Amino acid sequence: MRPSDLASYLDALVHHRLMLSTMIWGPPGIGKSSIVAQTAARHNLGFIDVRLSQLAPTDLRGLPVPEHGVSRWYPPEFLPREGAGVLFLDELNLAPPAMQGMAQQLILDRRVGSYVVPEGWFIWAAGNRKEDRAAVFDMPAPLANRFVHLDVEPDFESFKAFALEHNVHEQIIAFLSFRTTLLHQLDPRQPAWPSPRSWVMAASLHGVGLDIAPVVGAAAAAEFAAFIALYAALPDLETILRGAGAQIAFPSEPSARYATTMGLTMRATDAVTAHHAFTWLANQATAEWVQLFAADIFRRMRASGQMGALAQLVMNDNQLQRFLNDYQRLMSV
Repeated sequence: MRPSDLASYLDALVHHRLMLSTMIWGPPGIGKSSIVAQTAARHNLGFIDVRLSQLAPTDLRGLPVPEHGVSRWYPPEFLPREGAGVLFLDELNLAPPAMQGMAQQLILDRRVGSYVVPEGWFIWAAGNRKEDRAAVFDMPAPLANRFVHLDVEPDFESFKAFALEHNVHEQIIAFLSFRTTLLHQLDPRQPAWPSPRSWVMAASLHGVGLDIAPVVGAAAAAEFAAFIALYAALPDLETILRGAGAQIAFPSEPSARYATTMGLTMRATDAVTAHHAFTWLANQATAEWVQLFAADIFRRMRASGQMGALAQLVMNDNQLQRFLNDYQRLMSV
């Protein structure tokens, strides 16, 4: 499934109060942990991230303390005591078999020793696959059989939705729109390689003028640098956003088209500038580029509370009305 599908699935588990232990599988760097944390936040749930690979069995079971001639196990402070939330066992299969065996009781019986997981807490876990060259241990069959298993793969549209919502640098989004295969390219021989996680870090570095090779690798960084050189030859985006771009032509080179379309999407900060960009593209570009812009700008306008104002402007624009009617018929096929 895609990362966006994972978010929807976890939302459904929470909504229906299905307290089923859930294991999320997928390559490193695609956002598994972030999606779990965002799901908890979206539902106002507590969130506890436990890395079993960094614990010893006694760290989870607790320490034995003599009490009236009998040992009593005092559970660790990081386990939840009350309320509702997500107890997240991240990198579960990085933990050695002894720790996975200890976790089995927590996952199956919702308890370890005398400690009992509160009723309102979900138990979810995540891990990498063997084919990802991660230093993982085999999961024992009895433990695996206790889980709902969800397999997640990198997906550009899911990443773009996240990037637009979190204002990831427009040039990173534009580049990956043009070179989607570079979203995730695991290279176990190199410490730095492209992944959704490393591209978000790259956006922060690029935003302050630093080289992005230390997070995405030299090859991806070289391609990105060549793409950025195109920005000097892009149309005057600010003039288009002011509504004065009637005489400006849409670029002919594909990478420049991606850069122009994404640049307008990211720089349209309100309904008026979005409408100006929409009108210009409808006049200058072919339908697929207008559709690409429309899908992204609608997402951004909804997130910023500007969709109603944009819709009103579009309703008064006959040309855009015809385009949207054609677009809706296409999407319904």
